[in-house]
Amino acid sequence: MMANIDWIGAFLIGIAGAGHCMGMCGGIASAVALNGRHNAFYVTLLYNLGRISSYLLVGALIGGTVANSATLFQSTDFLGALRVMAALMILILGLYLGQWWNGLLKIEKLGQSIWKQLSPIASRMLPLRSVWYAYPVGVVWGWIPCGMVYSMLSWAAVSGSAVNGLLIMGCFGLGTLPAMLLIGTSAARFSKFISQLLIRRTIACLMIVYAIYSLLSFVI
Repeated sequence: MMANIDWIGAFLIGIAGAGHCMGMCGGIASAVALNGRHNAFYVTLLYNLGRISSYLLVGALIGGTVANSATLFQSTDFLGALRVMAALMILILGLYLGQWWNGLLKIEKLGQSIWKQLSPIASRMLPLRSVWYAYPVGVVWGWIPCGMVYSMLSWAAVSGSAVNGLLIMGCFGLGTLPAMLLIGTSAARFSKFISQLLIRRTIACLMIVYAIYSLLSFVI
């Protein structure tokens, strides 16, 4: 049951963060899709499937690695520390979505060094030689430094298994998909609706309550 709640929560976070995702990936998605040579919808779909594939992969790797390490070393302190970190990341993400604190943006800078190595790979694939090239471009772009992704990965890390880590990141990716598929006017309208302060802060408050509950459960 808890796993199902985590999946739903990850999906809702993806939806609530639509505006942030469009800001991070919308520019390249538009450039890839609107090059006039290929069907824009199929290019956008393949690009986003590639992006989500990266989320699935890293979610499974982190979820499985942490679960196996905890079993191997039988260290409750190690797992407890990770749960505290995950709760703090969700708390920071909630504060960001609620527009109360932008500390999440500082966390994004942690991945800049890795991204500098990967971005030239995607750039060399443009312009697309065929519609199918959109998928590997999306795979590479899935590694762009993103505080929301980092927060969700901390959640995946304490999910208990590779499968749960994969599903949490997959549900998050699916939540971001509607806005990213509607690049253009429709996307702007969708993002504007999702970005309404009441909706964002409702989801943000739920996340903050969940994070505080997780922290208190560990302390108590």
